Amino acid sequence: MPKSLPLSALGIMLFCNLAWAMNVVVSKIAVSTLGVPPLFYTVMRSATVLAVLFPLLLRGVPARLPLVLLIGFAITGGSFGLQFVGLQTASPSMVGIVNLSGAPLTVLFAILFLGEEVRWRRGLGMALALGGVGLAIGAPSGANDPVGLSFAFAGVLIGAFASVFVKRLDIGAVSLQAWAGLASLGVMLPATVLLESGQMQSVSAAPLAVAGCVLFAGVIVSVGAHSAYFRLFQAHDANLIVPLTLLTPLLTIAFGTWLTGDEIGWPLIIGGALALIGVAIIVIRPSRNIFKPQLVRES
Repeated sequence: MPKSLPLSALGIMLFCNLAWAMNVVVSKIAVSTLGVPPLFYTVMRSATVLAVLFPLLLRGVPARLPLVLLIGFAITGGSFGLQFVGLQTASPSMVGIVNLSGAPLTVLFAILFLGEEVRWRRGLGMALALGGVGLAIGAPSGANDPVGLSFAFAGVLIGAFASVFVKRLDIGAVSLQAWAGLASLGVMLPATVLLESGQMQSVSAAPLAVAGCVLFAGVIVSVGAHSAYFRLFQAHDANLIVPLTLLTPLLTIAFGTWLTGDEIGWPLIIGGALALIGVAIIVIRPSRNIFKPQLVRES
């Protein structure tokens, strides 16, 4: 294993962080400014991922297919669908902070279901991360509806729970995305038909803008950034790769302030800083039962 990352790897990680952070803002624009129903937006994102990765489905059915589909849906369409619902009223900056709770929640579920042993340092990291997120989202702000933040947190909760069991699946990360896209499409398509309205009107009102958001979310983020990240993780020491993902929430706050006018107050700054410190402690400490990429939630 190399002791340091080459410049090319650092450049790829910068691209991944930029893509993940920008995706939160792009999704906010899609479901709030452009008025695309969030479940329908999830359908379009899943369909785009499936269209790009469809050849992987032809390589054969993976073992334990029902479990693959269930976990794949939970970590993609299910969790992101809830986040998109939350983004209708919550700001990108706050959703970025909420996403930091994914790491301590993943460790917590690993303790409960996989027998993960957590010493005091990672316990401190969990407390700091969850406390910092709580401080940030508890700050009074007219731009952050508690219902929206609750949906965003529910998405993180479901994603964290499902990601604990990804290690039990005998399937590659990119292939899992392909099957997850199929599962998400199968669930979210009837959901948007039954629960939402105005899908075609939102697309026809701004077809190029909606297409740009969907292509960015599906191709640049899900297929491009996620695949590049996992390839780097396979090639380099996890302790060099995973901590670099902590740049994502900082960039999310920056993009949210710049592009959607998010209000940044001291509670968010202090809470976000505490959460970042806590997550840094969690992802740097070794884990016996969970992969380090599963500790960090990409958007």
